[in-house]
Amino acid sequence: MLILNKTARVFSNPSKRKIYEYLRSFNFHPGKVFLHKLVLGIETSCDDTAAAVVDETGNVLGEAIHSQTEVHLKTGGIIPPVAQQLHRENIQRIVQEALSVSKVSPSELSAIATTIKPGLALSLGVGLSFSLQLVDKFKKPFIPIHHMEAHALTIRLTNKVEFPFLVLLISGGHCLLALVRGVSDFLLLGKSLDIAPGDMLDKVARRLSLIKHPECSTMSGGKAIEHLAKQGNKLHFDFKPPMQRAKNCDFSFTGLQHIIDKTVMQKEKEEGIEKGQILSSAADIAAAVQHTTACHIAKRTHRAILFCKQKALLSQSNAVLVVSGGVASNLYIRKALEIVANATQCTLLCPPPKLCTDNGIMIAWNGIERLRAGLGILYDTEGIRYEPKCPLGIDISKEVGEAAIKVPRLKMEI
Repeated sequence: MLILNKTARVFSNPSKRKIYEYLRSFNFHPGKVFLHKLVLGIETSCDDTAAAVVDETGNVLGEAIHSQTEVHLKTGGIIPPVAQQLHRENIQRIVQEALSVSKVSPSELSAIATTIKPGLALSLGVGLSFSLQLVDKFKKPFIPIHHMEAHALTIRLTNKVEFPFLVLLISGGHCLLALVRGVSDFLLLGKSLDIAPGDMLDKVARRLSLIKHPECSTMSGGKAIEHLAKQGNKLHFDFKPPMQRAKNCDFSFTGLQHIIDKTVMQKEKEEGIEKGQILSSAADIAAAVQHTTACHIAKRTHRAILFCKQKALLSQSNAVLVVSGGVASNLYIRKALEIVANATQCTLLCPPPKLCTDNGIMIAWNGIERLRAGLGILYDTEGIRYEPKCPLGIDISKEVGEAAIKVPRLKMEI
């Protein structure tokens, strides 16, 4: 855990002098009156610099985002110091753009909400340092945000969803199942024991050299796998879903990735090509790995629903399953989860694709939720910390495993 206070020197570019010149540049509108609470949300947990202004009714007044995807695609993965420098170079512009579009000046904000956990330490530091300077300059309350909590609550911005509900968060950096009982009240049912599904799909795409594929050259690894899988036969390779004997809700993707790596190596030998060239069977491998990933995620989610209903944690007839995070935009995986939702009489809800990936709107909305509930609002930011690693809620995954719920077999006809 790293400590970052208001005097922390994480800004080498832009300079502190430029920051304060920027803060003085805002135009104020003393005659303008806002009847709603207004929150500025700032997100820099990984590789996207994002900001948004949202009011308490859920209206997005302004937003801006700078994606680093293109840069990291060329380097084959996120390099933390590179991500940090890009956040430094863009955060002023992104925050100013969000405020400008919203026609809101910092003095009119009810609070500033910023992701402080979990994420890449160097990236989190940039967002937090910038936010603390805004807070200090304009004397606004500060709301530290848990990135996973923000993803989980985003659905309440777009749909009328009451507590409790089950959430599955699947992305390039996270994979977890949790029961959401309130704004900051989570029961963690299961999580990935190693890497996240998005990370695994990205690694498989790199091993298959899909960036060299003419149809996939501008796509992220996960998108490339989804695109190519449509052309492949998932039955040509028999990859077994991980952890089939473990009757819990945890996930694992490293073993599957190693099996795929061995398969790719074997096929390269069979086809007489070198590493880095495109296999003729690449589409079939993509289809098989996507199917296996979908089945693994679906089965763990199925068990989580059954557990929650058995323990009366969810309604028997009106249960809601929320799926969010970047991997939630994969339509094949979403279809597998629809099959589970239908089998368990659950309503499946997903935020719009643009709100599934990291964004400033979800951070601002989490700030609104916390303002309403009166939770975690800081008026003194001395010694505020950012936490690269941080669990979500109370971990009851051991209890889930002890329940040893057997999951009925479902036909995954997707």
